[in-house]
Amino acid sequence: MLAPASEAEVAAAVAAAAAAGEPLAIEGNGSKRALLRPVQAARTLSLRNLSGITLYRPQELILAAWAGTPLPEIEAALAEKGQHLIAEPPDFSALFGAERPATLGGVVAANLSGPRRIAWGAMRDHVLGIRAVNGAGEVFRSGGRVLKNVTGLDLCKLLAGSHGTLGVLTEITLKVLPAPEAVGTVAVRVPDLTAGVRVLSAGLGSPFGVSGAALLPDGDSATGLAGPVALLRIEDFVAPVAYRTERLRGELTGAGQVSVLDDATSRALWRAVRDATPLGAAPEEAVWRVSVQPTGGPAVAEAARAAGLGKLLLDWGGGLVWIAGPATPEAHAAVVAAARAQGGTFTLFRAPEPLRATVPVLPEEPAPLAAISRRVKAVMDPKGVLNPGRMRAGL
Repeated sequence: MLAPASEAEVAAAVAAAAAAGEPLAIEGNGSKRALLRPVQAARTLSLRNLSGITLYRPQELILAAWAGTPLPEIEAALAEKGQHLIAEPPDFSALFGAERPATLGGVVAANLSGPRRIAWGAMRDHVLGIRAVNGAGEVFRSGGRVLKNVTGLDLCKLLAGSHGTLGVLTEITLKVLPAPEAVGTVAVRVPDLTAGVRVLSAGLGSPFGVSGAALLPDGDSATGLAGPVALLRIEDFVAPVAYRTERLRGELTGAGQVSVLDDATSRALWRAVRDATPLGAAPEEAVWRVSVQPTGGPAVAEAARAAGLGKLLLDWGGGLVWIAGPATPEAHAAVVAAARAQGGTFTLFRAPEPLRATVPVLPEEPAPLAAISRRVKAVMDPKGVLNPGRMRAGL
């Protein structure tokens, strides 16, 4: 394993790999090593030693850190100043059975966002600037360290979500925001998933500033409610949260049994939703994510159930459906069919390597888009040494 401790060492390692034509598996702490397709590379380039916060200006709402910085370290530094990461990036280290926590570079490279995405946008939307190394071993940068930044081609959004196939992120600058003083949750026991999504839609359409909208098909002990439970989160100062949760509860009394969860319970519950803990996926099971219009979420979930995939979690107002079940080609085909039937997309998020190597982990790109992807890859990584095949075969 290569574990450079500086940006210059990262560039040298990539340049040497390109010269030798030897592919590299790029990772931070390796917490998402089982995400998407297995990378066929003899050597791993780990960013774990390229760690630490390089800039933090709380009054300007800006933080920069090396890509290998563990997410908990960044969250702790922000919490000391009463701030937080806007997109609420999840830490899936437990889901993947990893010993080390997620890193900043990892969550940006995968563009991972938590429940707050429906209100504040995706992780890529809050990246102000990046420094990275391309497949030729050249250091480049995009964006900057100021909020009003309009200079140059925005490569930040290109690299966020590229899973290390276009460049090795070395440093990331983010916009941050003050953390909420209080968190409240309105939980509604609903008769079925379709009714649950209607409750979520009503909450999101209300004037009460909902920042999280999830649906637990089997309920949760923290809510005190059995069966399908719709969850609506409100974050703000103490008094506004108390007022708005009570108003929202009043408006939803006709939808089912309603309860309001306190601050501590709400924070723990939404942290679990963020990290997909309520899904209850066993280590040997596969995990899928289906993105769909919220109204199509219940149909995807019911199709999964009909195929014997009964572990479910809906987030983003019903637009994100988590599914866990047997790691078989048949189960994968059922999830793909369910996603396509609702005009959605799928990701085989976690699975044993044999399955990930033999089935598409992402939808096939239309021919024009696939041609663009190949051209971008050829420019950013001409020798094809950065995470080859991670997202799709041949890229």
